[in-house]
Amino acid sequence: MSPLISIANLNKFYGRTKVVNDVNLTVSAGQILGLVGPNGAGKTTCLHALLGLADYEGEIDVLGLDPRKQREEMLKKVSYISDVAVLPKWLKVSQAIDYMAGVHPNFNREQALVFLAKTNIKHSAKVKELSKGMVTQLHLALILAVDAKVLVLDEPTLGLDILTRRQFYTHLLEDFYQEDRCIIVTTHQIEEIEHILTDVAFIQNGHIVLAESTDEIKQRFKMLAVTSEHIEQAQQLNPLYSNSIMGVTTMLFDGVSIEKLSELGRVNSPTLADIFVGVMTKETNS
Repeated sequence: MSPLISIANLNKFYGRTKVVNDVNLTVSAGQILGLVGPNGAGKTTCLHALLGLADYEGEIDVLGLDPRKQREEMLKKVSYISDVAVLPKWLKVSQAIDYMAGVHPNFNREQALVFLAKTNIKHSAKVKELSKGMVTQLHLALILAVDAKVLVLDEPTLGLDILTRRQFYTHLLEDFYQEDRCIIVTTHQIEEIEHILTDVAFIQNGHIVLAESTDEIKQRFKMLAVTSEHIEQAQQLNPLYSNSIMGVTTMLFDGVSIEKLSELGRVNSPTLADIFVGVMTKETNS
């Protein structure tokens, strides 16, 4: 099966500053890819190129279309939620639905209404009367009601409370995700989306430093809680980083066998957040 999204040798300059550096990624049907990196790493710039919102060097293919030359046709099949998405304050919820039904050929009004029925949002309410969480839910209702094959989310829950963030991702899985679709979501808070990701790409200084499935990553990296008498031996195995709290030292390893680590302490599977910190620490120090 060919990828829904293919990015090859993507580069982006702002003046003489290179903000995206030879990015190569593919996303296939059924995948939920987390593009994870610190602020200023190049996440949003990659998405803007993908959506045809920025010029770039390299090749991007989205559903067989070139974002630079076939953007209008592409956006009929691609949905996007930005971290700074804004709706007019005077707009009523019902008017937002009417507008989407009028301008987007693949918008399903009934699906939007079903989604809104799960919330406390009144159709007669104006955007200025809604909380930030409600505005995000309204955005989600409008976007998920589009019959799209690709969903792009750029820090979609930025500034929301933890309950609203969890509800957001629950609705995302229940109301959009299907095996013939894919999702790309950017974040610098990987812990909140780890449970939904099938794949992850870590980006730093515009460069992809790791891109694998979450299953492969979990098998590759191991966390060791090492006893004091074995700390020196463990250090010789070149941990990506170590951390000592309340007399317990933990170390993250890449590609070291469980058998070898088990001789030195207790081995656990790290979280993606642990792995992200380790990989970024290694890149910073290299």
